[in-house]
Amino acid sequence: MTLRLFLVAGEPSGDRLGAALMAGLKLLRSDVEFRGIGGLLMQAEGLVPILPMEELSVIGLAEILPRIRGLLARVRQTADEVARMRPDALITIDIPEFSLRVTPKVKARLPNLPTIHYVAPTVWAWRAGRAVRMARSVDHVLALFPFEPPLMKAAGMTCDFVGHPVATDPVAGPEEAADFRARHGIAPTAPLILALPGSRRGEVNRLAPIFGKTLGLVLSDHPNAQVALPTVPAVTPLVRDMVATWPIPPRIIETGTSTFAAEKRAAFAAADVALAASGTVSLELAAAATPMVIAYDMSWLSKQLIRRLLKVDTVTLVNLVSGVHAVPEFLAGNCRAERIAPALSALLSGSEARVGQDEAAALAMVRLGRGGELPGLRAARSVLDAIAHAGRA
Repeated sequence: MTLRLFLVAGEPSGDRLGAALMAGLKLLRSDVEFRGIGGLLMQAEGLVPILPMEELSVIGLAEILPRIRGLLARVRQTADEVARMRPDALITIDIPEFSLRVTPKVKARLPNLPTIHYVAPTVWAWRAGRAVRMARSVDHVLALFPFEPPLMKAAGMTCDFVGHPVATDPVAGPEEAADFRARHGIAPTAPLILALPGSRRGEVNRLAPIFGKTLGLVLSDHPNAQVALPTVPAVTPLVRDMVATWPIPPRIIETGTSTFAAEKRAAFAAADVALAASGTVSLELAAAATPMVIAYDMSWLSKQLIRRLLKVDTVTLVNLVSGVHAVPEFLAGNCRAERIAPALSALLSGSEARVGQDEAAALAMVRLGRGGELPGLRAARSVLDAIAHAGRA
């Protein structure tokens, strides 16, 4: 009998996870159908979408408030679609602000439907009570980090560590890096900085001006530096507007083409350092052994709320996974060009900090599954086990 699954992803990282999971499921089952919300990658794996994924791409408590009415309407629409389809499982991928509003509505109507959430909430960082609330409507969790399953199980859910895809993704080599520089007219000896101000409009609006000022200060120490900026279609027009006044015109690399993944990998390998927003991108940089500085700011309200709730002394994933504070980070009030620039210049100058970052990055990759089975396949096995345990397949 055909296995019918409803999946929900709301941003590029979730689309990537969902696509890998779908590919894994298709390796293990030939009779599987997918419906729900996802981006181009998930659609390429066979997802039939019910609405554009970009409508769900929001972040931060304050950022959600102006859009809450529209998001709640989409929550109801999604729950209605799940109830209409009556799938064998509902799989939500990250975006807890949306996903964890959908699952209670679905459970109220389909109490025996297995509900699976991919990407555990960051209860180790802040808002520990979320796991307990989540357990009221989520049965099983797919965790990206090895320290998360005990926390999820303590809250009342089953949970498997399935590994992080960044640890097993291909990495560009020296030849691809050299080709990237040649294609973009960057001299082999020119310092190349990756600028990564985020994939959401709010992030780009806040961080792009700060990144531009930072790069201007770095130019005084490294006058021949060049900049590359990978971005995503949803924010490409905004990015072009925001970087128009930067002192170093960046080479903008946009997603949405069949060659983007390889071009992005080549950019990461070609870069000497990166200035990046906080998030999964720090792990991508670690996988490529690219030294980095992390900078992040948010709305005033989000800063006040998170300041009161944060339980960890670093938010950079490389630091958290490795257990070593090797990556410098400049957050909230410290996210200022005059503070960020010296750290970036020091990495460009080949400071000892580069060695510490290399060691922390390598350790993080091992802990996230480098050298093991593909996370998408591990996640697929976990999903099928959870569905079988529920007596649905």
